[in-house]
Amino acid sequence: MSFELGLRCRDCGKTFPTQPLSGCDECFAPLEVYYDLEAIQRAVTREQLASRPFHMWRYREFLPVPTQGEAASHQRLPVGGTPLLKADRLAKVLGVRELYIKNDAVNFPTLSFKDRVVAIALSKAREFGYDTVACSSTGNLANAVAAQAAALGFRAFLFTPADLEPAKIANSLVYGAHLVKFSGNYDQVNRLSTEIAQKYPWGIVNVNLRPYYAEGSKTVGFEIAEQLNWSLPGTIVCPMAGGSLIGKIARAFDELRTLGWAAGETRICGAQATGCSPISTAVKNGTSDIEPQRPNTIARSLAIGNPADGFYASKLIRESGGYAEDVSDPEIVEAMQLLASTEGVFAETAGGVTLASARKLIDQGRVDRERPIVLVITGNGLKTLDAIVGAQTEAPVLAPRMRELEAWLDSQGVAAGEPVSASA
Repeated sequence: MSFELGLRCRDCGKTFPTQPLSGCDECFAPLEVYYDLEAIQRAVTREQLASRPFHMWRYREFLPVPTQGEAASHQRLPVGGTPLLKADRLAKVLGVRELYIKNDAVNFPTLSFKDRVVAIALSKAREFGYDTVACSSTGNLANAVAAQAAALGFRAFLFTPADLEPAKIANSLVYGAHLVKFSGNYDQVNRLSTEIAQKYPWGIVNVNLRPYYAEGSKTVGFEIAEQLNWSLPGTIVCPMAGGSLIGKIARAFDELRTLGWAAGETRICGAQATGCSPISTAVKNGTSDIEPQRPNTIARSLAIGNPADGFYASKLIRESGGYAEDVSDPEIVEAMQLLASTEGVFAETAGGVTLASARKLIDQGRVDRERPIVLVITGNGLKTLDAIVGAQTEAPVLAPRMRELEAWLDSQGVAAGEPVSASA
């Protein structure tokens, strides 16, 4: 059984039965899944959740998937269940009382939050009878589709801009997927994917499966609430590309409030790179109208100039009392290094965007320093090594003799026998 009731238009409210469909035929607005929350409340308790393995299927009643029986067998991949790290050293640097890092940089199987959304999309692809899945991607989504398609027996096609980071390309090809690179940016590739969905009987995870795919992001919010002992943070700072993740985290919080499982209000704050900041620009202008931009940033995973959920993300941020910021490429690299050197978390460029933007928001007084703050880290730094290689200090090469080492330590101002102080 499933507690999914179907699809509903986000603007006019028209409902549709479950099917591979992403847009309303009345007003052309996007569709989203809606549920029987009263039935969910009767079916499961927080205590029952606590007895389940800690991965995203723990929250299966809140997702558009079967909750039991043979149809639920695909839920064997332990996606999600990532750490919420209390970041005391970084909190001290930022001047806040209580700071946490939701670390999807260690998500299974491909080290990004996209593993969550793909798990849902492929569940629906199987339900709809597809044997081939595909996606348009800036890298992380392609990795996740390739890995899970291999594990679940789908044929996979990946469509990306030609300038992706080499690590992300390798991380897709190793699983045996068909990768096709196109000259042009993500928005152009995504438009092509829409045409492909109309011509081929394929499940395009972020086109005709998009309403279901997006639901996987809710599990980030559910996990954060549970890891905070069913309380909600004062502020959450989340990177934005298409704008879906930030909205789904907020929706997870809303569903928990509706069920009486969690209480309190959260300021929703967004983070973008200045080289591709259509949503943060809209927030700063006090509008939900999105003006498309041509991306120019090292944060390629966020480089979507015409975000599908930008209107809703901007509206949500402003209505929550939050704000959005954007940061330059040098600020991104600096923040990646700060996060690594204080908390031992190596995030990709999107993580640098999140931390650098959070720092600006804190300094501007837009974040309550006394209430818990959560930074959402969505991908692993091993995927974007090229962004930091040039910023690293060249390591010395010494002869393997103690006097050589001691001479070097003296040159660094470090007395023999004393520990090297942390950079932060």
